[in-house]
Amino acid sequence: MNKGKVLVTGAAGHLGNVLVRELLENGYEVRAMLLPNEDVSALVDLDLDLKFGNVLDPVSLERVFKGIDYVFHMAGIVSIMPGDENGVWNVNVEGTRNVLQAARNAGVKRLVYTSSIHAFSREWQGIIDEQVPFDPENPVGVYDRTKAVATLAVKQAIKEGLNAVIVCPTGVVGPFDYLGSSMGELVHDLTQRRIHMLVEGAYDFVDVRDVAVGHRLALERGKTGQVYILSGHQIQLFQLKEMVQKIKGLHTPTINIPIKLAEVGAIFATIYYRIARRKPKFTEYALKTVRSNSLVSNEKAKRELGYHPRELLNTMVDTVKWWSGKNHGRSIL
Repeated sequence: MNKGKVLVTGAAGHLGNVLVRELLENGYEVRAMLLPNEDVSALVDLDLDLKFGNVLDPVSLERVFKGIDYVFHMAGIVSIMPGDENGVWNVNVEGTRNVLQAARNAGVKRLVYTSSIHAFSREWQGIIDEQVPFDPENPVGVYDRTKAVATLAVKQAIKEGLNAVIVCPTGVVGPFDYLGSSMGELVHDLTQRRIHMLVEGAYDFVDVRDVAVGHRLALERGKTGQVYILSGHQIQLFQLKEMVQKIKGLHTPTINIPIKLAEVGAIFATIYYRIARRKPKFTEYALKTVRSNSLVSNEKAKRELGYHPRELLNTMVDTVKWWSGKNHGRSIL
């Protein structure tokens, strides 16, 4: 049974490709919007309608949106490095505004916007839920600010008549991570036989497959104008290492880096990543993230959507297995 034609922006990414699989398995016809020359290894052999487009090009969006019933907008730049604020702003904010206008012009029935837990105020004390305000002035990083501004733009479009729902995932991790997300590479790194340097900190991790289901449920059951947090389970970084290594069957030494030393090291690490042109892993932004409040509630999504994230151990078992299979040139999940 065809439930309608769905457009997914950012479809080649980790969450994007898993959402595409979820939608196909549940009777939707899927169109994936891709950038020209984008790596589409995550979408090979899937029954998709592939279209090239760019959120910064309204003309291309008009073409891609033609004939679409529903839209999942998750294309964006996730940045943990300072610099290139204009580029991040253009894609995350102006790109979202272009998508909202394209949705209006095309008369789509509903849009689901992928915001972020980082769009909320980082100053909030206590459990983070949907009552926490979005913070467009967030001093922690440009990613946080742009996601907050874009989310507020979606809320304004809803006030003006657009049927839309907003979802806010936490730290997405899991299989089908073809391009190597920051969270996935963190887990993979913990499986390596070497000394690991960690700081005291924690984060909320959620299975990418559960987030994909949460997106579909938001489309089908979400209330127009509502925000839903799609979180998983909070875990300390040292506990995460123990869990991952127990799954892998190894034990490596750990050096606990004092927070003051880590703060200094993060500054120099940022300089190193920029000079070496390497993908950043440890930056001031990353350090602030694992040191900030990660007590998150997903009760609203459970209550209104029927969202139920699996246990973190199950996620990590599948993640470790998938990365092991990927390193041998195959996917085992």
